Amino acid sequence: MGEHPRTLTIDAAMAHALELAARGPAHGPNPRVGCVLLGPPSGGRPLPDGAAPDSLDPHPRPVLAAGWHLGAGTPHAEAAALADARARGVDVTGATAVVTLEPCAHTGRTGPCADALIEAGVAEVVLAVDDPNPVASGGAHRLRAAGVRVVRGLRAAEGEELLCVWLTSVRRGTPYVTLKTATTLDGFVAAQDGTSRWITGPDARAHAHRVRAEVDAIAVGTGTLLADDPALTARVRPAGDIGAASAEELVGHQPLRVVVGLRGIPASARVRGPGGGLLHLLTHDVGEVLRRLGEREVRHVLVEGGPTLATAFLAAGAVDELHAYVAPALLGEGRRVVGGLGVATVADAHRFRTVEVRRVGDDALVVSRKSR
Repeated sequence: MGEHPRTLTIDAAMAHALELAARGPAHGPNPRVGCVLLGPPSGGRPLPDGAAPDSLDPHPRPVLAAGWHLGAGTPHAEAAALADARARGVDVTGATAVVTLEPCAHTGRTGPCADALIEAGVAEVVLAVDDPNPVASGGAHRLRAAGVRVVRGLRAAEGEELLCVWLTSVRRGTPYVTLKTATTLDGFVAAQDGTSRWITGPDARAHAHRVRAEVDAIAVGTGTLLADDPALTARVRPAGDIGAASAEELVGHQPLRVVVGLRGIPASARVRGPGGGLLHLLTHDVGEVLRRLGEREVRHVLVEGGPTLATAFLAAGAVDELHAYVAPALLGEGRRVVGGLGVATVADAHRFRTVEVRRVGDDALVVSRKSR
């Protein structure tokens, strides 16, 4: 797992574990988790089980090993850290495991992390976020039953932010929904003649492809599919290439391509070409779409439109995050980004809170989340 800092406080170790966790893939059914193993306190007494995070030992300790989860089917972060320790010939008896998510207590593709920590002789576990997954939770209880001290909630807000998508999906049982829009300054997605390519510039489109590469599924309605014939793939232009879009290459992870609606998908449609799997949901019911995707362990779905599907998700209150790309262009007339939402007064507006505003080439991107 590479080189580590020589010493860290428990708090700094959690910050490092969060950084390691972020190296894991954002897509997939499993959470991004990081783990740092610290040596036991030198001369000091360990805190009692259940101590408050702000009372943790403030003194630096030696870093024994570290690891993070590389995605479904690979060792969990705790197992990766223990493997790192073995590879270094380090004894972790009496160590403190600083981990961003409660160690799991179930056997899936890998064994329970709680048991692995117990067997390795770890004396205490400091975690940021409790695991809400009913299948995997219970790790803290198992650790305590074995005499391991557990401290919860260190840098909990940062852990919740890192795992926002995964936690929302697991707690709810349906995917986290990000709605992407690309409009002119006056709110149009297409001109009067129906043309929409390209409202935003190449930098905004490249950023949108990076987002596609981080989600589990991408959804459009049949109207958009028939009008635009999108491939719904995550692509990147080779370095230095300034040629046509055909020169773009598929990235390693491709999202599931989801088409929502009752009309058929033509045999020649680009969604049948190279890329992720294809799922046609013969429904207009947003709740059914989310249930079906949840059954497939889709944690994050990107809704790319068109306006009919975007309106349906917004009207259902199903949008968790909004990526609004805005181009410095005016059309005056055309097709609006959203249809009627049944809002008659400003007080009833669908409200989001802005979490990021950035310039993307000549365009602007506003990222906002549903107000809680």
